[in-house]
Amino acid sequence: MSTETPRKSNFKTRIPEGDNLPRAVCAECGFIDYQNPKVVVGSVATWEDKILLCKRAIEPRLGYWTLPAGYLELSESAEIGAAREAMEEACADIEIDRLLAFYSIERISQIQLMFRARLKTPDIAPGPESQDVKLFSWEDIPWEDLAFPSVEWALRQFNETKDRSDFAPFTNPVEGL
Repeated sequence: MSTETPRKSNFKTRIPEGDNLPRAVCAECGFIDYQNPKVVVGSVATWEDKILLCKRAIEPRLGYWTLPAGYLELSESAEIGAAREAMEEACADIEIDRLLAFYSIERISQIQLMFRARLKTPDIAPGPESQDVKLFSWEDIPWEDLAFPSVEWALRQFNETKDRSDFAPFTNPVEGL
């Protein structure tokens, strides 16, 4: 079997033998083009009692505040991906503490892994995907200007556990399903 991916024009939608869902299957070689959820990794990163947020310079939600997060790359661990995203979006060098939450965002086929992390230094600056970056105290978080529901979930779950190490990772809040 060839290692080259077949041309898209050769694909037909059908249920492959041994499967139960329609898939794109190459009519010539039988290659099945599985479509899987995207994995997003990010962090609630802190310096002392302040939380790092990034103002988005890209769509979706241009101009809204978010946590440093983005797509996991192939052959990359989730922790390394979260640290890379913090560096790319906020020039922030972080140390991962532990997994905070695992969210399933079905409507956009995403799995999100959010970590608790600490900034190694308070030196931050906007990366190419951020208009601005800032360390916010809890009472100053711009709640009305957060980019995504999962950002609010992660912030609130972080606040609930910030002084604890004995918790299981969170999942989607019931109202978030």
